[in-house]
Amino acid sequence: MLRYVLGRVGQAVLVLWAAYTVTFAILYLLPSDPVALQLGAAGVEIDSLTATERAAAAARLGLDKPVWEQYLSMLVNALRGDFGTSFAKQLPVSELLAQRLPGTVALSAIAVALSLVVGIGLAFLATWVPRGTVATLLRRLPAVGVSVPNFWVGLLLIQVFAFTLGWLPATGDNGWQSLVLPSVTMAVPTSAVLAQVLTRSFDDTLGEPYIATARAKGLTRLAVQFRHAFRNAALPTLTILGLLVGATVTGSIVVETVFSRNGVGRLAQESVLQQDIPVVQAVVVLAAAAFVVVNLIVDLLYPLLDPRIARTPKVSRA
Repeated sequence: MLRYVLGRVGQAVLVLWAAYTVTFAILYLLPSDPVALQLGAAGVEIDSLTATERAAAAARLGLDKPVWEQYLSMLVNALRGDFGTSFAKQLPVSELLAQRLPGTVALSAIAVALSLVVGIGLAFLATWVPRGTVATLLRRLPAVGVSVPNFWVGLLLIQVFAFTLGWLPATGDNGWQSLVLPSVTMAVPTSAVLAQVLTRSFDDTLGEPYIATARAKGLTRLAVQFRHAFRNAALPTLTILGLLVGATVTGSIVVETVFSRNGVGRLAQESVLQQDIPVVQAVVVLAAAAFVVVNLIVDLLYPLLDPRIARTPKVSRA
C-alpha cells in the first residue's frame, strides 16, 4: 500500500513540473517582448527609450539572463508561491488569484455536486427502470447533454430564467442566486458524461455472477443495484470524475465570460488577450494542480473500493 501511495504522489509531482515547464517553453516562444509588455503596462513609452535604458530595464526585470537561468529562477519562486507581478494590472499574481479563486472554487464545487447528483441519478434510473420508452429516453438523454455547447446552454438559461421569468440574475457574482445559472451550465456536460460512463458500468456489473446470486437470495431489484452493483460500477466513474473536476478551470473560462463573473477563468481569458505571461502561467499551473490533486485523491480511493488494486503481484520463482 505504501509503495502504491508513494508512486501516485511521485506521478503527481512529475505532472506539475511538466505542466510548468511546458507552459514556460510555450510562453517563451510567443512572438512578444516581455520588457515592452511590462514597461507599457507601467505607462512607459517603449519607443522613447534608448538602447541603454532598455537594457537597464531588462536587467532590472531579470530578463537579460539566459533562458535556463530565467526558468530556474521562476521555478524556485513558483515553489514558494511567487509567480511574479502581472504585466497588465501591476499587482502580484498571487494577490490576483486570491481575489478571483474563491468565486471559481464555489462555482466549481456546486457544479461538481450537481453533476454527481444528476449523473448518478440518471444512470441509476436508466438501469433500474424496465426496458421500454422511459428507459430508452433516460439512456439517450446524456448524449444530448454532451453534444450541447456550454455557451449555448448558458445563453438559453439566461433567456429563460433571467429575461423571460425574471427569477435569477443574468450576470454578476452577488449572492447565491448568481451561482445557480452558471453552476447548472457547467454541470450539464459533466453530468451527461458521468451518466454515460456509469450506465455502461452498471450494465456490465449487473451481468456478473454475484449479482445473480444476490437476486437468488430474494433481494429486491433496488437493493441489488444499490448495495451490490454500485460499489464496483463506481470505479470507472471515479476516473472520469477526476478528469472532469480537473477541467473545471478551463470550463470556467467560457462560463464566467458568458455570465460576467470575476473568477479565475475570466482572469485567464483577459490575461491571454493582454499577453500577461505571469498570470497565464500561474493559471495553467493552478489548473494542473487541481487536476493532480483530484486525481491523486481518486487514486488513493481506489484501494478502499477494490483492495486488489494496491496489491503487488508476487514473482514466482522457478
